[in-house]
Amino acid sequence: MSRIDTRQAKVQGNGDWLTRERTLILVLAAVTVIFLYLCYSMAAPFAAPLAWALALAVIAYPLHEWLTKRLGGRPSISAALTVLVVAILLIGPAVFVASEIGREVTTAVDKVENGEAQGQWTKAIEKNPRLAKILESVGLGKNLDEELKQGAELIAKKMGGVVTGTMAAATGVLITLFLLFYFFRDGKKLAGSVRGLVPLADREAGEVFRRVRDTIYAVVYGTLVVALIQGTLGGLMFWVLGLPGPLLWGAIMAILAVLPVFGAAIVWVPAAVFLALQGEMAKALILTAWGSIVVAMIDNLLYPILVKDRLRLHTVPVFVSIVGGLVVFGAAGVVLGPVVLAITVALIEIWRRRTAHGRAAEHAVESASARSESNYHKRTQSL
Repeated sequence: MSRIDTRQAKVQGNGDWLTRERTLILVLAAVTVIFLYLCYSMAAPFAAPLAWALALAVIAYPLHEWLTKRLGGRPSISAALTVLVVAILLIGPAVFVASEIGREVTTAVDKVENGEAQGQWTKAIEKNPRLAKILESVGLGKNLDEELKQGAELIAKKMGGVVTGTMAAATGVLITLFLLFYFFRDGKKLAGSVRGLVPLADREAGEVFRRVRDTIYAVVYGTLVVALIQGTLGGLMFWVLGLPGPLLWGAIMAILAVLPVFGAAIVWVPAAVFLALQGEMAKALILTAWGSIVVAMIDNLLYPILVKDRLRLHTVPVFVSIVGGLVVFGAAGVVLGPVVLAITVALIEIWRRRTAHGRAAEHAVESASARSESNYHKRTQSL
């Protein structure tokens, strides 16, 4: 065959491949991808409310089911009542803590402006020369009055941003509660729709869903609840020892306790050092013992009880998923980061089973998934 005939054959072959039906499929696929991207762009601002609504729906769904049975199978009323309970349990304490923190910050700024804070710092430095040397070594304390006023002015400037952030947070909470109602009422339908779109066998899709549910349980109970308890205990000891801003520092310790490394110690260790430098050795020892034994042991005692074996991942990837999730998704990354990691691990495990021994047989996948599900139920029943 000549070169001309070969080229003509290739052209004819290409022409046969790019039929009208395949062209329409390619166009449809391209349009679908474009509109999926547009939908993602529209949904991206609601990532945080969606994540928290999903987490709250998983945690509070048993309450919704119980209320539905008690109300004679009325899911709408049950969903509304469950959302009301969640709102009371979350919004009430959050509003109280936020108002108290704002009051403490305002009080601190007033003390700086009227010179009371300067007097307290001056007395502390005069009482302990070592503290003065440490401050001078880091470039502080030479003009204490001016430095404190600059700090107060900076805080005052940031207050406008805090107000704006508070309004944004309130809007996010309302959106979360709105989504939560429909997650409760139509949760099973939504889960079924998602299962229908996932290109996995039923058992594989169930495995991924279980991973997501267990990860949310582990994050909410094992991370957020434990962090809240640690922050509460830390703030309580600050109040007992007469340290300033116990509620503010307790809230900061709760936020930092989410991180698997250091956590609340980032706050109470410098406070203990400051007390020691002031000559308050008894208070410094009490705070050190409380932080290193009581606050730190809460994580070791409560976390295994609340989480058990739900989050079957090493500490390092969990740490990376939480910190990376905070960077990528913001505050919702505390939930979204571990969830993304859990889904990824589940999918990799599914691929590993499908490609085991060079086979991709569906019956092998089904049997492996069935064994995994059976083992999972045995573990949960034994616990």
